[in-house]
Amino acid sequence: MSKGLVVLFGGSGFIGRYAARTLVQEGWRVRVAVRRPHLAGDVRLAGAPGWVDIVQANIREKASVERALEGADAAVNLVGILAEKGPQKFDTAQRDGAINVAEACAEAGVQRLVHVSAIGADPDSKANYARTKGEAEAGVREALPETVILRPSIVFGPEDEFFNRFAAMAAHPIATIAPFLPAIGGGSTKVQPVYAGDVADAIAAAVQQDDAAGKTYELGGPNTYSFKELYAFICDEIDRQRMALPLPFFVAKPLGLTIGAIWSLPFLPLWTMLGPPPITGDQVEMLKTDNVVAEEALTLGDLGVTERESIEAIVPTYLWRFRPYGQYHQKSEV
Repeated sequence: MSKGLVVLFGGSGFIGRYAARTLVQEGWRVRVAVRRPHLAGDVRLAGAPGWVDIVQANIREKASVERALEGADAAVNLVGILAEKGPQKFDTAQRDGAINVAEACAEAGVQRLVHVSAIGADPDSKANYARTKGEAEAGVREALPETVILRPSIVFGPEDEFFNRFAAMAAHPIATIAPFLPAIGGGSTKVQPVYAGDVADAIAAAVQQDDAAGKTYELGGPNTYSFKELYAFICDEIDRQRMALPLPFFVAKPLGLTIGAIWSLPFLPLWTMLGPPPITGDQVEMLKTDNVVAEEALTLGDLGVTERESIEAIVPTYLWRFRPYGQYHQKSEV
């Protein structure tokens, strides 16, 4: 028997795939609402036939959000971007889109809404990412006060854009000539990486627990690390000796702004050729603040997620492909 229908906005993304699988396991039918349904077919594998459906919806367009919510019992908004591209802007995708979802839920009588934000969300932040995340939280709560807000730190898993990204940089042929990884601000910024499966468990708990309504939870893994410590961990796992090259904020900020501007030029499709920009001015600004769970915050434990996975337990299972000889490469003895 199904517990009801949950709509996952942005459900074809990294976290969404874990959330879909966990919700189906908990007995919920899942409707994945995405901009491009033809690219999200693999999400159906999260459950048996009939348990996972895919529909078209763009949270920037409220009418499509309303259609996606028809017959829903709960909703989860997972939409977020790390860098702006084309019509996908921080203001429209992260703030306006989130408010559209909350308002549509309120109008449709869908009282169970989980909004996935981020640690560091602050409407007064100088970083547009954090500012719009903070403005979204305020707008969502105004539209639907019962909304549960989840703020994860850096999320890791086999498909992540953090450990895979830096491992790829360390394994790049250029790194054999210049064996450095950029340590912005000296690499002292602290983060608390959280496993995608634990975030999915938190989402499922927030959907189901009545006492979670209207609360904000910060999600972090069992350990805290500086960027320099994470670099050392990555390089050890892929058995490549690379040094952290300190890059002061006053150097990194204009560099990030320049790179971000070049990547956004419409006549120079670098995003298509090379992927997202390696760093932006906005990301440099965010690195000025630690990304860890606040001491007074409600956490994963308050949602009943008591056993959290560590990077030491999970990350080695997928970084082996960046070793010189892949999975058959035996790590050097230190």
